Amino acid sequence: LIIYAFNTTFYSRMMVLGTFSVATLLEMGFFSLYTYMLISPEYDVAKAFIEAPPTTTDRRKMKEAVNHSEVHVDPETLRAAIADEYGEKAAAYVDSHVTLGDGKTLITATMTRFNILRQPDGLYTTIVNLRRVNDVRYVNKFFESVNHKLPDYGKFISCAETAEMRRKRILRKFPPVINWIIFTGDYIIKRLFPKFYLTRGIYFILTRGINRVFTRAEILGRLYSCGFEVTEESYVNGFYFFVAIRIKEPAFDPTPTYGPFITLRRVGKGGEMIKVYKLRTMYPFAEYLQDYVHKNNDLENGGKFKDDFRVSKSRSILRKLWIDELPMLLNLFRGEVKVVGVRPLSRHYYELYSKDLQQKRIKWKPGLIPPYYADMPETLDEIQASEMKYLDSYEKRPLRTQWSYFWKAWKNIIFKKARSS
Repeated sequence: LIIYAFNTTFYSRMMVLGTFSVATLLEMGFFSLYTYMLISPEYDVAKAFIEAPPTTTDRRKMKEAVNHSEVHVDPETLRAAIADEYGEKAAAYVDSHVTLGDGKTLITATMTRFNILRQPDGLYTTIVNLRRVNDVRYVNKFFESVNHKLPDYGKFISCAETAEMRRKRILRKFPPVINWIIFTGDYIIKRLFPKFYLTRGIYFILTRGINRVFTRAEILGRLYSCGFEVTEESYVNGFYFFVAIRIKEPAFDPTPTYGPFITLRRVGKGGEMIKVYKLRTMYPFAEYLQDYVHKNNDLENGGKFKDDFRVSKSRSILRKLWIDELPMLLNLFRGEVKVVGVRPLSRHYYELYSKDLQQKRIKWKPGLIPPYYADMPETLDEIQASEMKYLDSYEKRPLRTQWSYFWKAWKNIIFKKARSS
């Protein structure tokens, strides 16, 4: 219609391409509007937790949800159903971790938390959800619901497709060149759109929150933030399976950060927790994984975790050039940090230090430029010795110490190429 509207018989490639492009945009616009009108109002991702009073929509959905405690299937039929849907290897994996006929084990394949919340309290010690985490729109609230239904050390098993698995699948599925074009479009819509306020609504309208893209670090981080500890990870039949146990209540973070800017809770003067502002270089929710990484990764030179999978490869350059530290200038202007001082640490990392150094650290404000760049220590013990040396000197001659450490640090940064890992 657009071509004929121009009343021309010269159909150039540009006109044909433009026609297809305009038609596609119109189709997407009408589809988005149609989808938006059908979708009932949902929660604010940062505010709706299971502890909140149920709304009218909650009650309706919970009434419609399935109470699995009233459904009984013999183990052989259940295993065969899992094998049909997810493959024999996946069925064998689930069978090796749970007793299929056990009445205290819930096996489901749901994308809504209401099917979890409607189950009786205190009945199940193990919950297995075979629906991919990627298809659950409100992932944290779903994990929180599972946490709510499990006792301490109760087991939760589920699966997902990680971002790396998705990338490989797309590149294998389509011919060369075309596969990278499709992957780039998929990356923009599925990875970038959810991270920005202006495009987040468009993303959920187009996708309805289904088939989302999560990195392994984000999946693990969300689990840890919701009170779980991951005990096993496996790649089975094209799925990423995890086994987690409930160890505590969810964090219920009222201000979760998902976009390029992040606020991190760090130990400040007097032991008070302060919010440190940074540009995100780790994957979302990776800040909850310090205990996991500490148990599974050794510390390398400089006190950083070795092979830290939480750091995005595309954003690691921000760390090397300290660009990720620039928002901390706001902390400086607010008087929460000073120019030179010990690095503000997370509570977990802070507790790795000796008690004497812990007490000495919180006597003064942390700093933007740590003594690490002046002394260039390698091991954690050397880092502690460096900080203790700085703090002892600062206690006796504060102005002289600040001046001396500032220029030592910049000398190493400029001439010895000292960089943050």
